[in-house]
Amino acid sequence: MKDEYDFSRLKGRKNPYAAKLKKPVTIRLSEDVIDYFKHMAEESGVPYQSLINLYLRDCAIHHRKVDIQWHS
Repeated sequence: MKDEYDFSRLKGRKNPYAAKLKKPVTIRLSEDVIDYFKHMAEESGVPYQSLINLYLRDCAIHHRKVDIQWHS
């Protein structure tokens, strides 16, 4: 093994996984919602934030819409 290596001739390339990285966001969730996903996380062994992400991704992929009717 050499004592030093010359990296000056190497060409850089973009990270192919950069588009798939997760973006940190702040979101307010009800305690009961967090408790629900934390309970599911304990049962499945998957972190609760990952479960929330998987659920939301499934909604996005299947174009699920929320049917909300506000009563006045």
